[in-house]
Amino acid sequence: MWYEMKEDRVILSIKAVPNSSKNSFGEILEDFMKVKIKAPAVEGAANRELIKFISKSFKISKSEISFVSGETSKTKRISVPLNEKVKNFIKEKESEKR
Repeated sequence: MWYEMKEDRVILSIKAVPNSSKNSFGEILEDFMKVKIKAPAVEGAANRELIKFISKSFKISKSEISFVSGETSKTKRISVPLNEKVKNFIKEKESEKR
C-alpha cells in the first residue's frame, strides 16, 4: 500500500523522480507513488523541493512534514497530517487505480 493511516497522520510511500520538467504527482506503482521534482538530487535540494511541493499541494506547514525513512534514497516514507485535502487526494488516487 502506498499510504498508511496512523491516527491523525498519513505516511506516504514515495518514489522521487528528481530533475523533472515540473513538480507533479505521478501514478501509483505497487507500494509507492511517483512524485516528479524539478530540483536535482544534490545536497538535499530534491528533498527540500519535495517538502515544499507537498506543503503547497496539501496546504500543510512545512514543519508538519517529516521523513520517516529514505531521506537519502529515491524511495521515501513521509509523514503528513491528515486533513481534508490529503483525504480527498488519497480517494482520488485510489479511484484512478481501479
